[in-house]
Amino acid sequence: QVKLVESGGGLVQAGGSLRLSCAASGFLASTYAMAWFRQAPGKERELLCAISNDGRTTYYGDSVKGRFTISRDNAENTVYLQMSALKPEDTAVYYCAKNSWTYTLTTESSTYDSWGQGTQVTVSS
Repeated sequence: QVKLVESGGGLVQAGGSLRLSCAASGFLASTYAMAWFRQAPGKERELLCAISNDGRTTYYGDSVKGRFTISRDNAENTVYLQMSALKPEDTAVYYCAKNSWTYTLTTESSTYDSWGQGTQVTVSS
């Protein structure tokens, strides 16, 4: 059974940093690209960034490019999201997800499945 557990969220002041983690289990994580999404109240879920199964290729959406860094440790079955220069508009629930296909990095939200429960990030001004 696929399980993704996000952690590391919290309250931070604007300009601050947070590091989110996503612990994966129940599948061979090293064969799947992974992604981070977020959803703010009243808004659609947004794909922020993605990383290939081997960690060599990454994708960043315009809203986080240059501020967020996605990485992974396949030995630990964990994906990370380092967030810096946080803004109040980054406030949202953050989710990780696995790609539906092995060995494939995609940037379409619909190609990711098996969401975690999410972790709340709140950025105060």
